[in-house]
Amino acid sequence: MGCFGFLKIMMFIFNGIIFLAGAAILGVGIWVKVDSGSILSFLGKIEDAPAELSQVLNVGYLLIAIGLLLLVIGFLGCCGAVRESRCMLMLFFIIVLVVFIAEVAGAVVVLVFRPLADELFKKFGTAAVKNIQKDYGENPDITGLWNTTMTTLKCCGFYNATDFVGSPYYETHNNQYPPQCCSSMNNNPCNQTMIDSGMGITGCFPKIKRLIDDNAIVIVGVALGIAALEICAMVVSMTLYCKIKSRGD
Repeated sequence: MGCFGFLKIMMFIFNGIIFLAGAAILGVGIWVKVDSGSILSFLGKIEDAPAELSQVLNVGYLLIAIGLLLLVIGFLGCCGAVRESRCMLMLFFIIVLVVFIAEVAGAVVVLVFRPLADELFKKFGTAAVKNIQKDYGENPDITGLWNTTMTTLKCCGFYNATDFVGSPYYETHNNQYPPQCCSSMNNNPCNQTMIDSGMGITGCFPKIKRLIDDNAIVIVGVALGIAALEICAMVVSMTLYCKIKSRGD
């Protein structure tokens, strides 16, 4: 098997994986849009939430768009290599190039508008705390979602346990916090003394932020890896394009 055949096989395998990933993301996007009990519907119910937060409700459409894009890229790459179609390979190159440019532009925007993102999270935090103090312990949907979130992430409230002060749960449970706010409580409510003694756990937002900060190198590494794969894909597609063209001539 010569270099040309090897490149064709690698192109087929690589884009086959992209095609399957696109199908999976498309499925998740469709599931998000039809799942009425998802966190998206919860975010839409938060009172006093910043207007920018409404864009989060479009994440399902974003996943569907990304899934379809990956399906198209995978299809063009696989068929272009197998059928030795210069047209498909050129379309593949153009689409990947546009995606690469968009990713670079997105990275620049994130760096430039980082302060704006911090301000948005601050507004969301204020709205989330108001939502807890108004509905937690009274609204079963809000209560259940927060309980699931806190149990899964092993966190308490948005910022910390004090977010629950004044909530219906806090008032009706003798000024106690949800059991998720204290470690090793076996589903029994905890109080301020237990939290002050070191049994309290951190808030969900600080925990997520710390998780992202701790894995920043991994995230950057993955992003650079994806960029490198895109560059390699463009190089291979153009190499095949040129070889097919020279053979045709």
